[in-house]
Amino acid sequence: MKIKGLLFWTPILWLAFHPQAAWGEERADLPIQSDSAVLMEAKSGTVLYEKNGHKKEYPASITKIATAIYAIEKGNLSDTVEISERATQVDGTRVYLEPGEKMTLEQLITGMVINSGNDAAEAIAEYLDGSVEHFSANLNRFLTEKTGVINTHFTNPHGLYDPGHYTTAYDMARITRYAMENGKFRRIFGLKEYPWNGKGWKTILHTHHRLLKGEFPAEGITGGKTGFVNESGHTLVTTAEKDGMALIAVTMNTPYKNVPYTDTLKMLDYGFQNFTVEKVTGQTLFPAENGEYFLPHDVYYVLPKGERAETEVDRSGNLLIKSADGTILQEAPLEKLKPAGRGKIEKGPEEHREPTSWNGMSIFSGLLLLFTFIFGGRLLLKL
Repeated sequence: MKIKGLLFWTPILWLAFHPQAAWGEERADLPIQSDSAVLMEAKSGTVLYEKNGHKKEYPASITKIATAIYAIEKGNLSDTVEISERATQVDGTRVYLEPGEKMTLEQLITGMVINSGNDAAEAIAEYLDGSVEHFSANLNRFLTEKTGVINTHFTNPHGLYDPGHYTTAYDMARITRYAMENGKFRRIFGLKEYPWNGKGWKTILHTHHRLLKGEFPAEGITGGKTGFVNESGHTLVTTAEKDGMALIAVTMNTPYKNVPYTDTLKMLDYGFQNFTVEKVTGQTLFPAENGEYFLPHDVYYVLPKGERAETEVDRSGNLLIKSADGTILQEAPLEKLKPAGRGKIEKGPEEHREPTSWNGMSIFSGLLLLFTFIFGGRLLLKL
């Protein structure tokens, strides 16, 4: 098996542009019926299973995961949004907004995620960027910069069919992974119900995600989003956590509505039963032939249960985490330690004011000063 993970720290930009090999290259023979599927370990970004993971697919409403994290990062959840006529006329699933109605950005995001409100998504796009067109351009740029996706292009905030609106199971896993680092997103994404007090519709919204609301027996489900249009088939994103390991499961292009859930359960069971996530703690020191290095941040990696890993520093000052057979599991940049005086270590490339040192030329200068004081003093006494 070959695997190379991704680093887990903020900012996420370092990891976003370092593609990794995956357990999926020699994946288990899971009977997955969805056309595309990916199982990703969230802390390391390691792909544990994939089927057509980089095939372009129509995402439908799982697009709203991207819209939600973009809105949370760009806007203020307490902002008041006035609903336009255009937003109320969008097709598909709604939360039945009315023209001139005022809602907070948080209410709109929540209604969009839980009840898949296309009208809420449209209102969010208009509020943040003035139009769906400008919103889509900014969203695509945001996703590229923050998550490093390269096979994703969105033309609207809700996922209604457009031939130019596409992504992949792998890209959706990366987008979800990035979003789940945000506590505000995690809270909304994990809601099972939400009281809706709209001008024209007062109700309790319930998540459409059947694992999240308990219709299928499953442990550790922490969030999820469903999607469907005729052109996309059923799409599903699910997050789950168990025994310290967080997983993201994505299924795309499935003709039958129960299949995404059974496929997801198969992948989650496979991940939780066969793998464990391990951590190398930040600030750990690593000796090397050309000096000593330290790890600036925690690094996570995945191992099959029962296996152990080894670490080494390569000539470029990178930490290599390897399996027992020498396969690289993870690679992370280290920072070199610099001597900064007796008993002190200076870390990293930052500039520091050097403390007084009694080494080398400093010792010579001290002796010269002492010589001048003693013999210069005697000369003055004679005078």
